[in-house]
Amino acid sequence: MELKLLRAFVVLAEELHFGRAAQRLCIVQSALSMQIKALEEELDVRLLERDRHKVALSDTGRLFLPEARATLHQAVRAEQIARLSGRGEIGTLRIAFVSSVLPKLLPTLIRSMHARYPRVTLELKDMPTPDQLAALHDNKLDFGLIRLPVAGAGLEIRVVLEEPFVVALPDDHPLAAQSLIYPTDLQGCPAFVLARRYAPGFHDELLVALKREGAVLNIVQELGEFTTMLALVAAGLGIGMIPAEAAIALPPKVVARPLELGDHRAGIGLAYTDGDNPAKRALLGVLEECVGNAWR
Repeated sequence: MELKLLRAFVVLAEELHFGRAAQRLCIVQSALSMQIKALEEELDVRLLERDRHKVALSDTGRLFLPEARATLHQAVRAEQIARLSGRGEIGTLRIAFVSSVLPKLLPTLIRSMHARYPRVTLELKDMPTPDQLAALHDNKLDFGLIRLPVAGAGLEIRVVLEEPFVVALPDDHPLAAQSLIYPTDLQGCPAFVLARRYAPGFHDELLVALKREGAVLNIVQELGEFTTMLALVAAGLGIGMIPAEAAIALPPKVVARPLELGDHRAGIGLAYTDGDNPAKRALLGVLEECVGNAWR
């Protein structure tokens, strides 16, 4: 059934006058008559009663009219959805993240995406880096904001954030009086670090950087979340090695002091298998604007 035949019927049903309906449709009256006849023959029904003086809907026509309108409305919607999807303006993106992006980068990305692409839904999952990599390979995620470095990932990876390290301390700790902490200051202090199984490259590079500066940490516990680590620091059970972004929101009785590690930085990368659809390309463009010079 051709949409133009449905459209002709709906307009004629609204006007109940062939001349006015043909004018609205920008066709001649004889063409309108042929379209209505073709529709009735295709359906094998009579939709309109007409004579030389008037046009009226038949009983079947009255029942058919709302269905015809609904079909035309759905056709318009289908066309809009296809065009929006083709421009990356509609769809769902599954994004996992690690905690360092929570205070600043992730909210900025969400706000920017919503402002520019309000019909793109972001499904967000807090997930450790190794789990993200597995989910990306299994096509259960579209993007992962992961801790760098990662080895042999087989993924596209863009650096989106590089941050120095800080030491989280109880506010009454002797080191809290210092404006800058050197690795050798940490000797003997009970310390918490992110567990290796949650971010192997991140964990190993931190310990190597500390050792290079002459420090070997007294690690009392490896943890899966910086929030848990900060709670233990607040309880006075030790100090925590955390990236600077994770220290933006500290619990009461905890302070953070910069850790002098030379050029060593904690990196966050955007990982994905490919940018093979318009919605993915849209997010890549927005995130690149959000991170500016850090993008590479």
